[in-house]
Amino acid sequence: MDSGDIALLILDLVGTFAFAINGAMTAIKYARVDIVGVLTLGMVTALGGGFIRDILIDDLPPTTFQDWRYLLTAAIGSLIAFFLGRRLEKLAKTINMLDAVGMSLFAVTGTLKGLEFGLGATQSIILGIITAAGGGTLRDIMIQRIPAVLHTELYAIPAAVTAALTAIVVSADLHLVPWVVVAAAIGFAIRMLGIHYDLHAPKPLNTD
Repeated sequence: MDSGDIALLILDLVGTFAFAINGAMTAIKYARVDIVGVLTLGMVTALGGGFIRDILIDDLPPTTFQDWRYLLTAAIGSLIAFFLGRRLEKLAKTINMLDAVGMSLFAVTGTLKGLEFGLGATQSIILGIITAAGGGTLRDIMIQRIPAVLHTELYAIPAAVTAALTAIVVSADLHLVPWVVVAAAIGFAIRMLGIHYDLHAPKPLNTD
């Protein structure tokens, strides 16, 4: 494994960790669950998007089951949220930041994997968005909430921007690692601006 592959693995694991904490904290806040429930929802959030991605491109068994580091990272993040839940509840901005980190990093790695498997740019961008939003969507369905990607502050849009920039970096044959980090940073910034200013994608006009 060369330095570029190691860097991309680190980005993927950081995203996994961030999403695990975010998912577990969402479980603690919105669902009355025990440690098993917290672990389950944290790990679903962290690993669900990649699981869906791998099934769609027929990369089986999914990476989650091939590399123990993903399961361990997701479990550690979920347990941290479980044991520090009350303290972390006071850090709403930190939780939102972790969500934005996970979203942007997964949009990058999902897009790269699609391109690696020979998908076109558009299909790879869609795969990046699915990777970024899939885990959180599964989590929200499990706790009977409308998935955040469908209604909250800018979410799908920054994921799409990040995925598109990643595809451009690859097509332009730029040095991969620093430029995909820039792509992730741009998606992260858009997501955080959406949270800070309560920005939303356009919604249907109220016809009542």
